[in-house]
Amino acid sequence: MEEIGGTERVLELKKELRRVTEALMVDDEEDGDLGVTDHAIETLRALKELELRRSDFGEGVVKLKNLELQEPPREFRCPISGVLMKEPVVAASGQTFEELSIRKWLNEGNTKCPTTHQLLPHTALIPNHSIKNMITSWRNATGKGDARPTRADDPGPNLTREHLVKLLETLPDQTSSVGELRLLTACSSSARALIGEISGAIPRLLSPFLIERCYSDPVLYEDMVETILNISVDHSCQTKILEGGTTTTTSAIISFLSDALRSKNSDTRGHAAAALSTLSALDANKAVIGESDAIKPLIKLLEEGHPLVSRDAAFAILNLCTLVENRERALSHGAVTVVIDKIVARVFLDEMLEILARFSGHRKAVEEMEQRNMVSCLLSILGEDVGERCKENCVAIVYSMCYSDPRKLVMITEREALSRVAKTGTSRAKRKATGLLERLDRFAFVSYTM
Repeated sequence: MEEIGGTERVLELKKELRRVTEALMVDDEEDGDLGVTDHAIETLRALKELELRRSDFGEGVVKLKNLELQEPPREFRCPISGVLMKEPVVAASGQTFEELSIRKWLNEGNTKCPTTHQLLPHTALIPNHSIKNMITSWRNATGKGDARPTRADDPGPNLTREHLVKLLETLPDQTSSVGELRLLTACSSSARALIGEISGAIPRLLSPFLIERCYSDPVLYEDMVETILNISVDHSCQTKILEGGTTTTTSAIISFLSDALRSKNSDTRGHAAAALSTLSALDANKAVIGESDAIKPLIKLLEEGHPLVSRDAAFAILNLCTLVENRERALSHGAVTVVIDKIVARVFLDEMLEILARFSGHRKAVEEMEQRNMVSCLLSILGEDVGERCKENCVAIVYSMCYSDPRKLVMITEREALSRVAKTGTSRAKRKATGLLERLDRFAFVSYTM
């Protein structure tokens, strides 16, 4: 009877361990809740003790080294590599991966989460210390590998509202507090949310005086850029970073991030681009960012930067160019040339085609696309192994180019690709492709009768 009861308890503990672990795998408020983490660790320990106790009874129970406990929960393994994670990080989709694996995935040009397949709005990665602590405890419990943490910057024990308030009160005098805030906001969504909830927190953290001090302190500079990125992914912070302060404060923050885009440090450039990408997702922020000097260095990063930095710059440009005024600014800084070069090289096609679609109704942009023979290029992409989103934007761009001037239809020398999209594409792609084919037929008829 004791073995039966023990078996039921083991199953209960394993079920509870799986539930808590799955909660910690997602970047929501629980991933920074020390109570949840402690509960998971205690459950793991209780499971080990129960299995040890059962093995001591000698009732045919398999020894600990052969128990399921010796195999790590699937949540401890990277979804990409299947290997036990050493440096778990959270991607923009909220999913956790081994850092090296997800960075390799992003460097290969992938733009979607490998687990959920949703488009990643930015490529910034945040350490998941809760899962890392769980893996460390599992290693301790099972004797599997080195249980020592590979990083010593986990500030979890200090994650309280009171501690955050005290840290903020030391600003701007004690600049080292920004470094601790960087670690806290990187580790936990709870810390990020609290920053947004604490009255006056963001104006104090992002005060013009403290921002100005960053320029003479390289460590503070990098800490501040990363802290802004960390809190920008929280919605309540996102709405306050640029809206909550005075015009002077807002201008100082945007200028600071714009300057960071030109940093010699690639990580700093990437953090600044990712921060502007998340901030520009809000309509209220698009105008103020566009009025700054941010668009020009973003285009420069898109042209020359590291692959991950370039993608974050692309997301920011895409967000900003929903406004007509920002499209004009981007055009004046050579955005169309850079985007066309990327499309021709088949780099970041999804993002580049969507950006080009934003410009396809602008006369100067259309003229440059004509000079670069983009109709032929776009139609050739339709025949390649690309996603439906790419095909839809290709057709939409060609349609927009030809809509106002039927004479441009002569540039369409290949109908087969359009016919395929008209039959099998998305509803928008079908509509645009069908419209182009009908116009081609009318244009051919008129030309013939003349």
